[in-house]
Amino acid sequence: MTTMFNDLVKMPTDPVAKLLSQANVLLKTPLEAPPTAGASEVLKELSEKGALVDLLRLLAILLPPRERVWWACMAARDYIGPRSDKDPPSLTASEAWVYEPSEDNRDAARISLDNAYVDDDTVNCALAVLYSDGTLGPGELKQYPAPAGASETAAFAMNMVALSELSDKFEEHGRILVERALNIGRGGNGQSDSVQSLETHE
Repeated sequence: MTTMFNDLVKMPTDPVAKLLSQANVLLKTPLEAPPTAGASEVLKELSEKGALVDLLRLLAILLPPRERVWWACMAARDYIGPRSDKDPPSLTASEAWVYEPSEDNRDAARISLDNAYVDDDTVNCALAVLYSDGTLGPGELKQYPAPAGASETAAFAMNMVALSELSDKFEEHGRILVERALNIGRGGNGQSDSVQSLETHE
C-alpha cells in the first residue's frame, strides 16, 4: 500500500470538497470518496485513476500560500533553467517573496507584472504571490478580495505550462510535479531526496 500521500502536515485537514468549493473549482474526475474525505484519500484516488491534471489542480489548492508559490517557481525553473541575469522579473520577484514573504516583496511581484513580456508565463508565479492572502494585493488593494482561488489557479497554470514546455517527457515530468508538491506538503523543500524545509529560509 502506497504511503506517498501520508504525513502531509502542511496541508489542511478540512474535507477536500469544502476546499474545492472555497476555491470555486470543480474536478473533472468523478470521485468515489465521500464528501468528508481529506487530502490523502482524494489524492490517492486521483492518482490511482491516472488523473494527472486534477491531481495538480488539487495540489495547488492544498498547498499553503508560500509553499504553493515555491512549487510554481520550481515548475518555472524546470524550463527556464538555473538562476541567471536573464531571468524573467516575475520569477525573480516571486522567489524573493518565498524567501522573505514581506509586503514589499509582494509589491515587487505586482510591479513585475506591469513590466513582463507578453509571452512570459512566469507571471503566473507573480499572480500566485499577489493573491496569496486572498486579497487583490498589498497596500490599498488589501481591502478588496481576490477572485476565489486566484492564487491557486495561477500556481496550477504555472505547473501546466512547465508540463507543456517539457511535453516530450509528459508522464515523467507530471510525476515529478506531483512528487514535488507532496514533498513540500510533508514539510520539505520540493526535492524528494532532501529533508531541507522551507523554514530554513525564514
